[in-house]
Amino acid sequence: LSEYGVLRGLHFQRPLHAQAKLMRVVMGEVFDVAVDLRSDSSCFGKHVAVRLNGEKKQMLYVPRGFAHGFLVLSEKALFTYKVDTYYHPESQMALNWQDPDLKIKWPIDEQKVILSGKDLSAHCLKVMPHYKQEEWEG
Repeated sequence: LSEYGVLRGLHFQRPLHAQAKLMRVVMGEVFDVAVDLRSDSSCFGKHVAVRLNGEKKQMLYVPRGFAHGFLVLSEKALFTYKVDTYYHPESQMALNWQDPDLKIKWPIDEQKVILSGKDLSAHCLKVMPHYKQEEWEG
């Protein structure tokens, strides 16, 4: 459960602990983003962004090899997700949500964004380790 302006991400777990995720908003609305991190993909560094809300009951699947993040657009949002493997803290990384190379147009004034400490210290894609598709699949 998060409030307006909370931005989480862009998170991922490095191989061999990469996770696929299935996201859904139960209540409220979020702007949900997935970024392709597979270095040998023609879509490397590109993203998809969708609005998910509790009324439409849509879901977003984010495969292994993608970073994921969301921004709460409603007063409050209840966000739920399933993952295909356990959380592995040592493999967790955060990609900078403001990385200019990603060209993500977040639908909020950046002064209103609420970030965690982990997200404040996230790095840009250029300095992150890069992995090919086969490495993400484990």
